[in-house]
Amino acid sequence: MPTEAAAPNNTNNRHIHLGNSTEITDPRHHHVQRYCSNRISTCKYNGFSFLPRFLYEQFRRYNNIFFLAIALLQQIPDVSPTGRYTTAVPFLIILSVSALKEIFEDVKRRRSDNKVNAFPVEILVDGNWLEKQWKDVKVGDFIRVDNDSLFPADLLLLSSSEQQGMAYIETSNLDGETNLKIKQALDVTASMTSPENLASFQAEITCEPPSRHVNEFNGNIEINGEARHFGIDQLLLRGARLKNTAWIFGAVIYTGHDSKLLMNSKRAPLKSGTIDVQTNYRIIFLFFVLVALALISAAGSEIWRGYNIPQAWYLSFLEHDPKGSFLWGVLTFFILYNNLIPISLQVTLEIVRFFQAIYINNDIEMYDVNSDSCAIARTSNLNEELGQVKYIMSDKTGTLTRNVMKFKRVSIGSHNYGNNEDDEFSDVTLLEDVERGDKHAEAIVEVLKMMAVCHTVVPENKDDGELIYQSSSPDEAALVRGAASQKVTFHTRQPQKVICNVFGTDETIEILDVIDFTSDRKRMSVIVRDQEGDIKLYTKGADTVIFERLVRGSEQSVDWCTDHLEDYASFGYRTLCFAVRKLSDGEYEQWAPEYKKAILAIENRAKLLADAAEKLEKDMVLVGATAIEDKLQEWVPETIQALMAADIRVWMLTGDKRETAINIAHSCALVHPNTELLIVDKTTYEETYQKLEQFSARSQELEKQGKEFAMVIDGKSLLHALTGEARKHFGDLALRCHAVVCCRMSPMQKAEVVEMVRKLAKHVVLAIGDGANDVAMIQAANVGIGISGEEGLQAASASDYAIPRFHFLRRLLLVHGAWNHDRSVKVILYSFYKNICLYIIELWFAIFSAWSGQTIFERWTIGMFNVIFTAWPPVVLGLFDHPVPADQIMKYPALYASFQNRAFSIGNFSLWIGMAIIHSLSLFFLTYATMEHQVVWDNGLTGGWLMLGNCAYTFVVATVCLKALLECDSWTWPVVVACIGSIGLWIVFVIIYALVFPHIGGIGADMAGMAYIMMSSWTFWLALLFIPLATLMWDLVIKSLFTIAMPTPRELAVMYTKRTTSFNGFERLARKPVFLHTILVAIERRLKAACEWV
Repeated sequence: MPTEAAAPNNTNNRHIHLGNSTEITDPRHHHVQRYCSNRISTCKYNGFSFLPRFLYEQFRRYNNIFFLAIALLQQIPDVSPTGRYTTAVPFLIILSVSALKEIFEDVKRRRSDNKVNAFPVEILVDGNWLEKQWKDVKVGDFIRVDNDSLFPADLLLLSSSEQQGMAYIETSNLDGETNLKIKQALDVTASMTSPENLASFQAEITCEPPSRHVNEFNGNIEINGEARHFGIDQLLLRGARLKNTAWIFGAVIYTGHDSKLLMNSKRAPLKSGTIDVQTNYRIIFLFFVLVALALISAAGSEIWRGYNIPQAWYLSFLEHDPKGSFLWGVLTFFILYNNLIPISLQVTLEIVRFFQAIYINNDIEMYDVNSDSCAIARTSNLNEELGQVKYIMSDKTGTLTRNVMKFKRVSIGSHNYGNNEDDEFSDVTLLEDVERGDKHAEAIVEVLKMMAVCHTVVPENKDDGELIYQSSSPDEAALVRGAASQKVTFHTRQPQKVICNVFGTDETIEILDVIDFTSDRKRMSVIVRDQEGDIKLYTKGADTVIFERLVRGSEQSVDWCTDHLEDYASFGYRTLCFAVRKLSDGEYEQWAPEYKKAILAIENRAKLLADAAEKLEKDMVLVGATAIEDKLQEWVPETIQALMAADIRVWMLTGDKRETAINIAHSCALVHPNTELLIVDKTTYEETYQKLEQFSARSQELEKQGKEFAMVIDGKSLLHALTGEARKHFGDLALRCHAVVCCRMSPMQKAEVVEMVRKLAKHVVLAIGDGANDVAMIQAANVGIGISGEEGLQAASASDYAIPRFHFLRRLLLVHGAWNHDRSVKVILYSFYKNICLYIIELWFAIFSAWSGQTIFERWTIGMFNVIFTAWPPVVLGLFDHPVPADQIMKYPALYASFQNRAFSIGNFSLWIGMAIIHSLSLFFLTYATMEHQVVWDNGLTGGWLMLGNCAYTFVVATVCLKALLECDSWTWPVVVACIGSIGLWIVFVIIYALVFPHIGGIGADMAGMAYIMMSSWTFWLALLFIPLATLMWDLVIKSLFTIAMPTPRELAVMYTKRTTSFNGFERLARKPVFLHTILVAIERRLKAACEWV
């Protein structure tokens, strides 16, 4: 059986022995290291860890700690006026609901894990293939994987059913890309195509330790004393699928949680919403209010006892009662008033957010027919953040544009071939120049060959003769198709060679070395030996890196090419420059060993490869440049216009050159012809700092003049702008700009910009992108949006929300964001309101009950108030309230900003709390006045203190439920049923409670017969009609005054809609008459002014 070799103590590299061995001479193999099992577990809990981990998660929340403390304090004998279990039981119910939710989700994870662990796989045992399960796979095993099967671990490809050990794989489970990728075994193992060959095979593998980098891997395999390097092209990753290949043999390198797939499955950073933070502050405020009320009430008790007990001889025993101390009184009243903080708020919010996420997932308006995909809410905790966005950081390629590349134009010397009108490249003069031997004919052929050779595209020949190109890069596929359209067709890839049909004749081109593209190098090189035996270096890359590596005397070619590139950039095309250099055999043979040594290196390999490449990539000859068109997605300009009208600043972060980025910014309406561009393009820190200072002063002038301005900055300047004192100048300037365009950016620079804006602006920042290079930016933002596009699903998988197209962002923010924000704030404020409205009545009652701590309500009805009788109104408010119709807010984006300003402000919170106190005063004293003489029956009997309490409780339930109807902006049947039904639920409950429960263990003994006593009085029924309506008159009067004198933005919009005809929407403003545009501008100004006041 295969054995594992331990790594030496002085290195982290992994050492694996392949094959059976009767004698192991390497001392490292005497201590077998146990690598990770291939059994996976993604569960959060097990039987032993569930309780401690669950409790830890729950009691990280302050409100749960508070209610636990209250429940424990209630266990002290005679201290709790509300009984020992009135907090504990509802609290346990809420914890149980959360525990069941966690258990349900974890059981689903465990079933999924067991299913994966039990997948079948063939493992070589004693020269025979035995079928086992994935969980049985170990490091060093030889395994066989058949077509359309998943790889059970990270494998070294040894051989396959195809020639030269080639294999095709699909990585959609890893990155969402459905294009096939090619893998190729080393030539020294490609011949092992039978189990007998593998059974006698022995080798030593040294490779890097497990890492999460799916596109990087380095290792060496030693066979018979000869070391060979293998890399990512030989590594088959767990979760990928074998396609168009009958079978492969592989050796297991990484198993289980050491595999790259599992190492990348870590959870995204925990993000907390702004609303949650503000709610915590409000809870802390109410906690101090609670403490103050307890102190005041205890002081009142001390004063009453001091004045009254000495005069009441029958209460003299209370003078020496230790339970009558001030501290005891504080504790009693602290427990009595504890429900000022709503116990059910967190659960209510979780329910509301869960269903709000379902609304997003099922919104047919955000369904894309072409990709058959819809919006996906990957988290529900940030629903309200969608309604508070102030900055949007957007990628360009694949986000604003379609990422469907088409070869458009090509520059050869002084000639500029192609046009901007046709959909793809169309210019017969290109081939005509080749046929008649034009001075540029040789360069034309060279460029077409480079387009057909310098890439990682895999050709696939269909049964019907159609040639399909599989590529992970849309750019490369576009260039290969472009070359094929000009009679240079790449059709066969073999190990170390490609075959192209060049003007009707097949040419075999040997691939000697490939120097891969990286974000640091910004270029790719291929060293080839052509049909004539000449060795050439083909390099393609960005103009900035190609021009500085050209042979002297290339100034004229550079000038021609620069003119053409600027022309391409003016149309927003993506550009690449092509250069070639002929190498002598001696020069290549001298350079090749150094490059091979760098390839075999495991540590610092990237730097060694780059250093070796620099020695060859010089003195090149510029032969041409290409232009690829990537069109804007549909409705992008209209979407950006609407977002900017909603007072959202949009930034574009891209790796493209400045001219292309500026042109796209104009095309997508990010900037306008009259927008002044502040361009920062310096290469040193001092120059960048001075430029930022200059533009800071200029921006202040432009602000005073009321002119729009935007900043454009490239990657080199950005490097300095984010450093030291320049960072503050850059931040201040950027935050004042109407738009910012950052070009030539690296992925990490995107994340740094997002983090800078979050810290300086202290607003919600949204990042949106579609590629793996956008993941860092998406995770750094308050809200990350991924677009499931041509570059796979890595961005969508790392995001908080995923949408198929950029223009759906408009509806996601303006409709779902504004609605969710307004609804959730109402849920929170309403929860605070209803608790204060009920439980502050205990304070008013204390005035008439000698500050004794006696409750006015029956103890179990106190506990059930949040859990049962008023549980549904906040839920329906959070799910069915429509602050404004969807089409209206889509037409008037300024409403979005106005909702931000008025929703959870201190003024709005104070208004709700004030109304809760007024309502409690009204409800208690009107009830007290009604029951003052206690005789409310014809027979002259009295009802006692519970008659007062139950009546007041009934009126509170009716008032708070009707208050929900008043606060709801749109009445729908679920809202009405929930509010009216909650009142009916209390009536039914009190009847059953009074009849049944007093006879079950003495529960609620005080309530025996109370339902009949209360409901047999006509005074009660008349009060039920009068008191809630009289209490809510405060709301009606205040709302009427505000609507008449200072209408809210929603009310202004509704009135405007009623007074005008239908309007086609914001995005068509330019096509409407001037007077209608003026009217809309005026109303949006009024809307904004009104909301700012609120």
